[in-house]
Amino acid sequence: MNDVSFHQDYLGIEQSAIGQLIRELRQTLKLTQEKVATLLGVTFPTINRWENGHATLSPLALRQIHTLLHQLSQSPDATLRECAQAMQRKYFPVRELEA
Repeated sequence: MNDVSFHQDYLGIEQSAIGQLIRELRQTLKLTQEKVATLLGVTFPTINRWENGHATLSPLALRQIHTLLHQLSQSPDATLRECAQAMQRKYFPVRELEA
């Protein structure tokens, strides 16, 4: 899946949900906004704006978060794996293919 089609598939994520996703991810990983910014290759103010609903994610950032959740869902740590899987289902539900 390329970035354009990925972004189009997830354009339905509301801005408030993006803030919740960032916060949940951060709290699950027990990281500060600064550490999440480093992990995603963005600045602290960017993470802060995303989390507080003052900016939207780029398609690349959304893809990075989706990839990170996928990686975490394969974790040997059961708690981390379950949290990541729950976030995937909540924020990136599988869409049915239309015939």
